[in-house]
Parts: sequence; C-alpha cells; structure tokens
Amino acid sequence: MIHQYQLGGYHIVLDVCSGAIHVVDEIAYDIISMFESRSKEEILGVLAEKYPAIGTQELDDCYGQVVALKESGKLFTPDTFEPMAGALKAKTAGVVKALCLHIAHTCNLNCAYCFASQGNYHGERALMSFEVGKRALDFLVEHSGSRRNLEVDFFGGEPLMNFDVVKDLVAYARSIEQEKGKNFRFTLTTNGVLIDEDVIDFANREMSNVVLSLDGRKEIHDHYRVDYSGQGSWEKIVPKFQQLVNARGGKNYYMRGTFTHRNPDFLKDIQTMLDLGFRELSMEPVVCAPGEESELTEADLPIVLKQYEELAELMCKKEQEGDPFTFYHYMIDLTGGPCIYKRISGCGSGTEYMAVTPSGDLYPCHQFVGDEKFKLGDIWNGVSGTEIQEEFLSCNVYSRKECRDCWAKLYCSGGCAANAYHATGSIGGVYQYGCELFRKRMECAIMVAVNRAFSGDRE
Repeated sequence: MIHQYQLGGYHIVLDVCSGAIHVVDEIAYDIISMFESRSKEEILGVLAEKYPAIGTQELDDCYGQVVALKESGKLFTPDTFEPMAGALKAKTAGVVKALCLHIAHTCNLNCAYCFASQGNYHGERALMSFEVGKRALDFLVEHSGSRRNLEVDFFGGEPLMNFDVVKDLVAYARSIEQEKGKNFRFTLTTNGVLIDEDVIDFANREMSNVVLSLDGRKEIHDHYRVDYSGQGSWEKIVPKFQQLVNARGGKNYYMRGTFTHRNPDFLKDIQTMLDLGFRELSMEPVVCAPGEESELTEADLPIVLKQYEELAELMCKKEQEGDPFTFYHYMIDLTGGPCIYKRISGCGSGTEYMAVTPSGDLYPCHQFVGDEKFKLGDIWNGVSGTEIQEEFLSCNVYSRKECRDCWAKLYCSGGCAANAYHATGSIGGVYQYGCELFRKRMECAIMVAVNRAFSGDRE
C-alpha cells in the first residue's frame, strides 16, 4: 500500500507496510502513482507528453529506479502482519505495565467540557487513601512479569487535592524498587491551581513528566476552565506553570490544551503558549457527548485540518530560526519508531494499562471510569471481568474492517477504543472524525520530520 501527498514543498511517498518514506521529484511521484495500474509503456507515454523537455532515457531511468525500490522491499510492500496481530497481543495478556491512579475524584475547577463530569466520574467525590494506592502499586508489581520499567500516572479530578498521598505513594514505590527489581516512572497531570514551591520541588525530583492543562488564549481558556464561582483560571495558573517549567529547565513536561467548536483555529492558542515561553505543547480535540456546545462539527473539520498544516509550517520555520518547539502529535521517528507489536496491537488499554479508582476498582482506562459495564475487577482480587478484557485483547488494527485499507493504520494502530465507544457504542467501532484528524496529523508529522532531515543535510 502506498500513500502519496504534497506538503511543505515536498512530494512525499509512504510505503505503508515497510515504513519507508521517500521524498521524490515530480516525475517519480507521477510514476509511482501510475505504477500498479498502467504498463511501463503507458506510463512513459504519459510522462513524455507531460514533460516534453525531459529525454526518453531519463524518464526510463527514473522508472527503473522505482522498480529497484520495489524489488528492494521499499515500495509496494505487501502486508504480511495480519496473521500475527492477535498472537502478539495475546503474548502480553496478564502483564500490566502501567496504571492510571485516580488519586482524586474531585476537582477545584468546573470545566464545562470535562469528560470526567467535573472530576467525580458521574459518582461520589472521593480521595484515594494511601492504603488503596499502596495496594495498587503492589498489584502493578505483582502483575508486571519480568518488566523492569513501570509507569504510574497520578490523575483526577485534580491530583494535587490529594498531594500528601501522592508523596507518600511515591516514597513507598521508591522503597520497594530495588527489592522488586523495578523502576517506577511517575507522571502528574494538573490544572495548576494548587501548584506551589513544594509541588514544584517534588515534581522536579520525582516526576518523569508533568502534564499542565492550558487551553491557550485567555478568552478560550477562561470560557471553559472556570472555578465553581464561574471565574476563569488563566491568570492564576499561567505564572505557576511558567515557574514550574523554568524550574524543570524546560524539559519533561508538556502543555495540554483542548480545542473545541469554539476554537477550531487552535493555532492561535499554540501561538499564545509559545508567547508565554512554553515549548512542549499539545492540543487535543475535545471528547464530549454528541450535541454538546463544545462538540466539533463537520463545518469545523476543514478549519482544523488547515490548522494542522499551518502548525507544521510554523514548526519548520521555528526550527530554521533556531527556536524549535515540540508538538506532541508530531513526534515521529522516521528511522525507528514503535516496533511492529505496538503498530498492530494498539494502546493496551484494559490489558497492559488500567485505571484505578479511589475505591480500588479497575477499569480499562481513565475514559471508561464510572461506566460500570467496563469494570474489570479490583486491585485486591484482580481481573474478574474476563469477557471485557477479552474484548479489549481482540482490538487491533486488523479487527476493524474500516482500518484495513487505511494508509495510516500502522501509525494509529486502530485508534482509541474509548473514542470509538463514545462515537459508535462499540470499542471495535471507528471514530471517523478522529480518523480524519489523525491522518492529517500524520501527514504533517512526516513532513516536519522530512524537513528536519533535509535541513540537517544542508547544514
């Protein structure tokens, strides 16, 4: 399978199943587009008419180079991965590598678009006790097999509303690392309201990453991210975020924004973050129920797609100026990247990754918490909802018929099960709107990486 597109002044050809990416001239681009549907004679005839200034021998040589790429397995590579998709995922069944600890099912903000129902996940407000958190960490160790590196996300609600327990759990994890042969890597996601010197010092010492919620422009942020008196939080949190990021040396964090129907022109929000001094950025499409005020519409789609392209162009420009920044969805390694297991198996929700509620219940991921039909079990008795887990185990890029002919399938790995469920009612469904966004992001990410590689050559 081949995907061709033009962006940033480049003619880009992606050979889907080998992962090879080719930057070619216009003639080679045309040859590749016709290669499987026309004979050599027909292709050369079309080219001779389109490029009268190019000699016959040069056109024939270019055709031969395309043939050579195919013969070397870098173009038109057949898809041989489907038979191994289920088998690879089954090998990891029962091995957990990451937990999302819902340390607080409560929040000090009242964000209108919050998928977690303002932090309580459609239930009672609650804080996780140290005892529950400690048992969750023990559960992770017990079910991690031979894995050394384990991931733990402190999530909410707002986790800093239970900061003392966060600190105690990190201390406990560090105390058992050597004995258990494990290495814990922690992430903290926060709205920033409660950040102070203590939080900054602790985060810089213990957190591998810190996710900071900021929607960019003040008017956009303050429309949604308000406290319970209806006051926006932008002016309160931005100085705290700047202080924390500066103390971290500008590394191992990212600003996590949300764009909605109110701001499909989210590049303005990215620019605001840059103006504030932030360089590790993310803007995510809103997750909400159909019909909500924040829901992205079909009319928003062309605006958003154009924003992604303009963002890629801005990144190339900033790199050329020596002032680069990172956009989370454009982080791609053209020389390596995820192994084929990850490419065909997906995110691992419900199998390798689980969410733990304050009461110790297990769910496939944070977006399923509170929906009782997705309860997997608990941290004391393990997974009892085996039918649910089997359903998640069966999710891979080849289990969705809509994915089979999609050029981006080995980058999205079948997409997000939660988004699919909320859009279609099935974790095996396909969130078509999200697919459109993902494909554009991948085109842009590849172009940015190509531009970086070519800039390095010029230097």
